[in-house]
Amino acid sequence: MKRREFLRFGVSKAADAAAEVVGLSPDDVTPSWIRPPWAADEATFLQKCTRCDRCIEACPHDVIFRLAGHVGVLASGTPALDLTNRGCHLCADWPCVTVCEPEALAFPDKVEGAPQPGPQKLAVVTIDEAACLPYSGPECGACAGSCPVPGALTWAGSVRPVIDEELCLGCGCCLEACITDPKSVLIALVPVEDKSLAGE
Repeated sequence: MKRREFLRFGVSKAADAAAEVVGLSPDDVTPSWIRPPWAADEATFLQKCTRCDRCIEACPHDVIFRLAGHVGVLASGTPALDLTNRGCHLCADWPCVTVCEPEALAFPDKVEGAPQPGPQKLAVVTIDEAACLPYSGPECGACAGSCPVPGALTWAGSVRPVIDEELCLGCGCCLEACITDPKSVLIALVPVEDKSLAGE
């Protein structure tokens, strides 16, 4: 076993042991980071993720990164999304999910006759109207065309960007495209009680 693989194995086993000791349940874990698309609930994710880095390597946009040691042994080395700097492009083939063998990232079982649900909301995205240029007069449009979800980002009066909170998955692509400094697009964690699959 290579040193890198050994270290990953050690961290994974330590996390498994800690999870068993504390008896983690979904109600016990409130993460302060954003998981990749199709992630299991945090307690299940921590128990399943092997810290293999395959989802990180599979991401074509370098949005996924490994959490550092300061987050604690349970989450250290697990993947999270860097949405404050890059947007998750919600790739059509979901490469990060398809490479996840332990199914910490996994598509839900399809129910016969029911529409396939979309991924869970990743984050809550809002527009800071005080900082957004079109709200104070100057034309901009830098975020136009950045949203991969049809109808989630529209334009009031063909001038001002508006986010539909029901449709928006919080991918952060509009934040990445924003040209103001500081950014006019704000991103926040999804309240735990709101982390349900789209389409439910």
